[in-house]
Order: sequence, then C-alpha cells, then structure tokens
Amino acid sequence: MEHHTMAPANAHQDIPGNPSTAKSSNVKLNDRSNGKPLRLLSEADWNFWITNGYIVIKDAVPKEQVKKTADFLWEFEEKDPNDPETWYTPPRAEMKMKELTNTGMVEVYNHQNLWDNRQFPKVHEAFTDIWGTEKLWVTIDRANLNLPLRPGFDYKGFIHWDYDPETKPQNVQGVLALADQDDENMGGFQCIPELFRTYDTWKLTQPEDRNHFQPDTTGFELVKVKMNAGDLLIFNSAQPHGIRANRSENKVRLAQYIAMMPAQEDYEALRQWRINSWKNREAPEGYAFPGDPRNWEKIKYETAELSDLGRKLLGLDRW
Repeated sequence: MEHHTMAPANAHQDIPGNPSTAKSSNVKLNDRSNGKPLRLLSEADWNFWITNGYIVIKDAVPKEQVKKTADFLWEFEEKDPNDPETWYTPPRAEMKMKELTNTGMVEVYNHQNLWDNRQFPKVHEAFTDIWGTEKLWVTIDRANLNLPLRPGFDYKGFIHWDYDPETKPQNVQGVLALADQDDENMGGFQCIPELFRTYDTWKLTQPEDRNHFQPDTTGFELVKVKMNAGDLLIFNSAQPHGIRANRSENKVRLAQYIAMMPAQEDYEALRQWRINSWKNREAPEGYAFPGDPRNWEKIKYETAELSDLGRKLLGLDRW
C-alpha cells in the first residue's frame, strides 16, 4: 500500500477545515423527509437544532471515560493540572494559521482515548439523527486545552467559519466537553445563531470584499454555550463560531473535536489515508495543523483498538 501523508485532493491547505473528511457532503443534512424516526433527539431538540444551528447532547459520553481522556491530555502536554507553573510553555511547532496561536490546540489524533469517545454508540446516534443516515465516517481530529490568559499567552476570541457559507456546505462540526464549562469566564464555545438564521439577508448589507471566513459581528449577540463534562455539542458549519478567551483565574477548558459525515466508501484514496492515519498514528498536516514535533503518538502509543462500530466509522469495514 502506498504511503499517504496528505489526504488526497482535499488538502485543506488554505482553509482551517479538517482534512480527514470532505469539505462538504453530497448527502444533504437531515430534513426529516425520509420519514425515519429520530433515535436520540427529542422533537424539542430537533426544533432547537433547526432554529439555532447547534444542539447540546447531554451526557453523550460517560464521565469516567471523559475524565480518562482529560488526564491523558495533561500527560500528553507534559503539564500538571494542579500546578499552573507548568502550564505556560512555548508552542512546540509554529502555527501557520496565526489566529490559532495560544488557543490551546493539542496535537493528538489517534490515541485510544480519543477513539473510545468517537466510537461511543450515543455519539454515533446523535450524528445519525443530524444526517438522517447511520452510514457515517468520523473526523480524525484533535483536542483542546484552553488555559487562562497570562501575559505573553494572550488570545483574542474571534468568530469565524471553517467553510465559506456562500458555498452552502453540507457539513457539521462537533465538540465533546472533557471538563465542566459552566463558568462563562473560562472560555469555551460561542456562536451567533441570529447570523446563522439571517445570513442570506445579512450578506446583502456587507461590502463586496468582505472576509468570507470572518464576519463583521457588530450588533449581533454572541451566545456562550455552557457545557458539562461528557456533553457533546454539534453545530452546523454555516454557524459562525469561535473559542472564547479564558478569563478565569485557574479553570482550564478541555475538549475533543468530534464530528461525523456521510461515509464516502467509494473514495478509495481518502479511505486509505484515513486507515493509514489510524494505523500508523499519522497526524493530518495543513494550514491549521502543525503536528507534534516529538512524534509521541508514533513513539509512545499503540494503534487504537476499534469496536465493530469504530471500524465502520473509520472506513476499515463497510456499512
């Protein structure tokens, strides 16, 4: 098998999106026209999702599993959760996408803990409702350890899209909380449902040469989404969003990025790239992905064991 270092024809070199799946799906997001009953979401959840462009699934992953993942992230970052003196170290690799500097991205992608969360059945059920099909692939994405601001570790929360909303991307993104984020000073996810709803009329008021990835948010209310450890947030890629600056004294926001998209089982090059990424612990490379110069995933850890569901979510087995 040839060695794929970069996802084929889908490099995401120039945009922040994750290269382990396509930028947009040929399958449209669920509009309920297929008549299939919802598996996990209630009707109230569904209405919230359609209206606001995001939804929080409570307790999507068990607390003990989430705690294990959080402990692992501290270990991987060589930081002690109880000793803030160990927290503030220079970045290991330069981030080409400057906006992500000091946002606490953890360059780990295929560790067993991450895969255990991805292949937890309730997580798959949630994305099944969102897409209207169970035949999904999970993104091979990283985690986040967002520290309280300190001098020299400043970060201005910014609102952005990972995909140009003009292209009407059929895509969703997701965040699993690995620690309670119910204090709105400690950072975490924020978004603008009102702009999500009114985008088509709003854009008519904007200058021709506007930035298609970072809107002018003047006059809009930012919604700070509070979450507890184990909660899964899913948001529509047309939702303007960002990470808030962490202004708390000593609380750290921990999260894992998990999303699913309809499986592209006929896209053999991408399927092989995904399998190789899992098997050989190869990180994505690209504009927003500097990687880990220590190469710890390869050196220190084994290939993650997958459940029957996990094998399908990777692309190793077909749906």
